[in-house]
Amino acid sequence: METNEADSSYTRTLGRSGIEVSALGFGCWAIGGEWQAPDGSPLGWGKVDDEESVRAVRRALDLGVTFFDTADVYGTGHSERVLGRALGRRRADVVVATKWGNLFDEERKALTGSDDSPAYVRRALTASLARLGTDYVDLYQLHLSDADPERAALLRDACEDLVREGLIRAYAWSTDDPARAAVFAAGPHCAAVQHRCNILQDAPELLTLCEESDLASINRSPLAMGLLTGKYVPESTLAAGDIRSAPPAWLPGFAAGGGADPEWLARVEAVRSVLMSRGRTLTQGALAWLWARSPRTVPIPGFRTVAQAEENAGALAYGPLAKEELAEIERVLGAQGSTKA
Repeated sequence: METNEADSSYTRTLGRSGIEVSALGFGCWAIGGEWQAPDGSPLGWGKVDDEESVRAVRRALDLGVTFFDTADVYGTGHSERVLGRALGRRRADVVVATKWGNLFDEERKALTGSDDSPAYVRRALTASLARLGTDYVDLYQLHLSDADPERAALLRDACEDLVREGLIRAYAWSTDDPARAAVFAAGPHCAAVQHRCNILQDAPELLTLCEESDLASINRSPLAMGLLTGKYVPESTLAAGDIRSAPPAWLPGFAAGGGADPEWLARVEAVRSVLMSRGRTLTQGALAWLWARSPRTVPIPGFRTVAQAEENAGALAYGPLAKEELAEIERVLGAQGSTKA
């Protein structure tokens, strides 16, 4: 599709799988609600209203979104349950992605460890299918970003077995390491890599891998954990149950207490006018940058409300940034020193 001709039917394909999805997916981490790490630190995005989450998913469906990404560990199973309830009889109309590899206690809402054994893949999938209320998953993703590559090869083979049995249609690895992603890419039914990518944190090596291996690039954190929504200033604070209030080492851009990094915010301000050109909101411009960055990208911004679902889905009507807009952002961020962390 040409840069300026996208509309609400704007679609992309999940790599070699042939599975067609809306060019925008919805990430379901936030709707899992509050949960915690073994040390008690937050891993969710704060409190949620499940009924609002259901309304938001259904509103997204009405607006043309057909790809929803979750994980068994989000809210320790709660995200999958909410998504399954929201989809209901419309399950066949959408592409559902979930993830495995983490161990958790649903009752205590706590992460308890991980399991990278081939035997666990099937047990985890069986549990996810029950929570989602479905008999297959379209895209099944390894959620251990730093898993041992040799072990991962065994997991890839286990996924091939699940494809043959019709329990999953394709698989992927959620990792920011191109070498690890390449291990899964060697599998016939690998369809994608899920990785971090946004204006402030580009991922050229992974995008190249996706191009060379005929994979989709599923972009988590497309809005830099909210920094690209324009809602935060250096003095911003977040609720104690929000992961950004006590950010782990892998979550840059926020300080303890939830304050946004002034340098990151300065970069956002530097490109704000370009992103908001032609009537887009800042959020919609950030998504448009990803579509312009590569023809393989499928950003999956999070959401908790109908309003957020509507704004995110509204980006489909604008499509990718124009070539000159993309070039201007590259020039401005290059002058400022773009963030690669």
